Amino acid sequence: MSFELPTLRVALAGFTQEQQDRLAVMLPAVSAMGLAWEFGKVGEADAFWINGARTQLLADGTLRIASGIPAGRSIQINLDEVDRPVAFATPLPRSFEPAFTFDAARQDSVAKVVERMEQLLKPLVAQFCLASQILEQEGALRARNYHVTGAMGELVAVVNFQGEVGVLPTATPLDFDGSMWKVQPVEAGNVPDHFTRTTLSQLMWQYVLRSKRDVLPRRYRTEMLYFRRAPRVPQRMVSDSHLLVLRELAAEPGRFTDLQQRTGLLAPHLARDLAALYLVGAVTSNPRRATRAATASSSTDSTQGTSAMPSGLGSEASRQLLRPAPGAQDLTAPAPMSLE
Repeated sequence: MSFELPTLRVALAGFTQEQQDRLAVMLPAVSAMGLAWEFGKVGEADAFWINGARTQLLADGTLRIASGIPAGRSIQINLDEVDRPVAFATPLPRSFEPAFTFDAARQDSVAKVVERMEQLLKPLVAQFCLASQILEQEGALRARNYHVTGAMGELVAVVNFQGEVGVLPTATPLDFDGSMWKVQPVEAGNVPDHFTRTTLSQLMWQYVLRSKRDVLPRRYRTEMLYFRRAPRVPQRMVSDSHLLVLRELAAEPGRFTDLQQRTGLLAPHLARDLAALYLVGAVTSNPRRATRAATASSSTDSTQGTSAMPSGLGSEASRQLLRPAPGAQDLTAPAPMSLE
């Protein structure tokens, strides 16, 4: 079984272009766990780095971060609402003492803050490793419940394909390398209280966002594709481009090349978005599994090849994702959020 590690992303705010360029040189060489890091948008980032020199503490407790790039826009955030690790580059505003700080000009300081970020993101890395193994063994995993044990016999994950998935929060990638998957009875599918919980849909969705592998089935590049249902993941995980693809398919089925023209997305970007939507059962190449509205607008022969769509993925349906406003059919995706 191959060993795969995730690509983690950090979003930047308030840094000059020179500072960003310097950090870009440091970032690939500072991971203590051997993980790949790259810059990313806020919505897809696993960590958030802010330039303290351009940060202002407001009276209501929120922070305003001025742009470090000419003509860029400032942003305002409430740290209590940020659901990922945040670190501030020194110097800091007066009377402001965040949990994580670093010197953006020193590689040893950047390495230290990356190490602390990686410790906090251990459950996310473990979930990625688990998802990678699920994909590699997809054809062999026929039972409903599995216990995954590491080399030392410790339980590192519980997988219920019709319920929750849990990982040991202290598990490392090495715990999943050569791990054993054991079929369990239905009553053994409960996740231990100290495990980090998620749904199968969220597990696979997050995997696609952080993997460099192309996991889109070959037939999805040639056959007609249909909208099936809204992805069963929290709405904050769904990007503008995911929404654009879904709305295009909800309006009219199409092939990969059609979607490229209709969305304007480059082939690698479209393939990644479709892979995430495929793994959570939101799109299909089988007209029999499509929504009635999607099949009604297509003249495709319903006897064409079938698709083995994953089933029972997750339980958190985002029903508002594709609901149109009354009396309107707006197929335009929201404008992407930009920090700078």
